This record gives sequence, structure tokens and C-alpha cells, in this order.
Amino acid sequence: MESETFPDELIDALIGVQRRLRRRLRRQIAPQLRGAEVELLRLVVTQPGTGISDAAKDLHLAGNSVSTLVNQLSRQGYLVRETHPADRRAARLMPTVAAEDRIAEWRKRRGELLRTGLAGLDESDREALSAAIPVLRKLADNLHEEAEES
Repeated sequence: MESETFPDELIDALIGVQRRLRRRLRRQIAPQLRGAEVELLRLVVTQPGTGISDAAKDLHLAGNSVSTLVNQLSRQGYLVRETHPADRRAARLMPTVAAEDRIAEWRKRRGELLRTGLAGLDESDREALSAAIPVLRKLADNLHEEAEES
């Protein structure tokens, strides 16, 4: 039976890992981007041509927030907004070479940081983390489904 404090402990642990990775990466990669900017860039690099409303839905952000991020990233040379051929009112977001390079560098350095951290764990701890990945994905899916039903 899970303890009453389990949800808070799990959240604190996940946030702690994410925060430490983000802080270390910010020191290594310039210019610095905020977390939401990186997440939008990752999405557009992975799904070129995605629209603002789809990006907002995927990132669980308001459409106007994504529009603001798009404007900022466009000014910095990371995104290009193209008119959607089927709907001239809609925009498709395309990554620039600079965005693709930045995300590739970000992924490389993030992987290096995590591998270094994992190397400090014993094999049974690494196996436990590996076994937890499918469960964490299911948890994320459950939370996503609940958010959409609300």
C-alpha cells in the first residue's frame, strides 16, 4: 500500500531531476532559452509543420502563449512561420537549421549529463529506473486523459 506522502515524494523527485538537468544545460548552452521555448523547439523539430493550436494542445499551453513563444523564437532565428496551404489563416511552424542544431546539441548534452548521473548509481538502481519508464509513461498518459476530460 502506498504511503500518504508518496504522490508528493514522486513529484519532488521528478521535478528535482528535471530542474537539475535544466540548470546544468542552461549553463552549457547559450543563448539561454526558457523551458517552454525549448519544449516548443523540440516539438517543432520533431513535428515540422505543426500548427500553433496543435502545439498549444501538445504542450498544454494557451494558444496566445504559444504565439508569444513563436514570435520570440522567430526573432531569434529558430522558427519560421509559414502559411498553411489549405487554410491561409493558419500557420505551420518550421524549424531553422539553427533550431535543429540547437536541439541536437541540447539532446547530446542532456544525454551526457544523465549518463554521468546514472554512472553514480549501482546496477540495481539503474535497472529499477529502467523498469519504471513504462510505468511513468502510463502515468503521464493517465494524467493527460484526465486533463482532457475536465
